[in-house]
Amino acid sequence: MAIALTVEQVKERIQELKRERHAVLLAHNYQVPDVQDVADFIGDSLALSRKAAATDAEEIVFCGVHFMAETASILCPDKRILIPDLGAGCSLASTIVAEDVRAWKEEHPDGVVVAYVNTDAAVKAEADYCCTSTNAVKVVQAIPPGKEVFFVPDMFLGAYVQKVTGRKLHIWQGECHVHAGIRPEDIRRKMAEHPDAEFLIHPECGCVSNCMYLLADGEMDAERAHIVSTEGMVKRVRESPRDKFIVATETGILYRLKKENPGKTLIPANPDAVCKYMKMITLEKVLRSLEDGVYEVKVPREIAERARVAIDRMVAIG
Repeated sequence: MAIALTVEQVKERIQELKRERHAVLLAHNYQVPDVQDVADFIGDSLALSRKAAATDAEEIVFCGVHFMAETASILCPDKRILIPDLGAGCSLASTIVAEDVRAWKEEHPDGVVVAYVNTDAAVKAEADYCCTSTNAVKVVQAIPPGKEVFFVPDMFLGAYVQKVTGRKLHIWQGECHVHAGIRPEDIRRKMAEHPDAEFLIHPECGCVSNCMYLLADGEMDAERAHIVSTEGMVKRVRESPRDKFIVATETGILYRLKKENPGKTLIPANPDAVCKYMKMITLEKVLRSLEDGVYEVKVPREIAERARVAIDRMVAIG
């Protein structure tokens, strides 16, 4: 009969296996606390993509969702990419397929496709640029002004980019089920309850369009409210003179924010904003991934080569 390991013993064994296999463990900001604790690097999609491309490790265990592991495979074709649970998908990525992009390109042969990194490899292969919430505005600004732009798949991030750049975009009507569930009424209630708190909102949130217009019209204090990526939230909490923050994104980031800023108060805009796919990866699954070499993610070469062009442009723009 196998002897059950304690949490600390599992963590110790994971560290041993990483050294033995010359592996690096990358974890998204939304991962469960125990997984974040054993990670070599924690970040958002762009930061993790850069880390994957730069590492000299022979093996990358990607603690995130499937499209992120695919991106690592595209950037590191000579490395072994593992994801601890193949079922860790993405509700936003599943809203669009490559055929949808090809149909738009047939109608707009001179148009430019910008694919949010939350898409599968086949969609990225049809895109001209990839982007993350961190650099979406910069990516669109880099495209010649006379070009039509198709922004996929997140409609809230697309609306945010359209508002900031002042550029008319063709926007796919996809959404993340977690961020779409953070509504304007959640924000109004939390801001009223905590008038001394700064408000940080991810541009995928369902209330982002409403917040953009309130900010533009001066109805929301621009010094108090910030529309930023998860990495932008990390930076803002660290650098802001305020000590209380309302955070509108998936609640997993609160662990990292509290750990790095123990003297500050973090309040979720919606405590139920939890991604079931991100939470599928557990400490035990990470251990099994390292012990048994599961589950490998490998993108077919033809798709990977085409997708690499769009991803490289994303990384270059920063």
